[in-house]
Amino acid sequence: MVEPFKLPIVFAALVLFAAAGGPNAAGRPLTPAERQYIPYADAVPFCDDPAVLERIQSRFRDSEAEFWNTGLVILGFDEVREIGYKTNGLDYIPRRYCVAKVFLNTEHPRQVSYAIGEDLGIIGFGFGVQWCISGFDRERVYAPNCKMARP
Repeated sequence: MVEPFKLPIVFAALVLFAAAGGPNAAGRPLTPAERQYIPYADAVPFCDDPAVLERIQSRFRDSEAEFWNTGLVILGFDEVREIGYKTNGLDYIPRRYCVAKVFLNTEHPRQVSYAIGEDLGIIGFGFGVQWCISGFDRERVYAPNCKMARP
């Protein structure tokens, strides 16, 4: 417990920390990812890129067949739209956040939320995709209801 006479000192320290800009005041420069020592090219595929959608489709099919044995597959995508780009900050790995409607072979449309990141492919080449289909986050990695897959 903080003693009563030390409370104003603690409060003043917190105010100074916040006014100084928080943790970045320690001197870490906020250099955009495209101008860092090992720069990113800002080459993140768009949400409706066929390679991105095919990767989601094939990985969903593979995981449903191998781990869950459901036979579910994605038949198509609709209403694909971007909901964020570089929302984590200019000095982080460039990411594009997207949502779309997916049609499964159960004939019930679902929402898929996904993030496309630059240089997050195999051993750091290409792009990486993290995705979550509402109702199929069985391990609750992006719980609740895929919210953590969105910015």
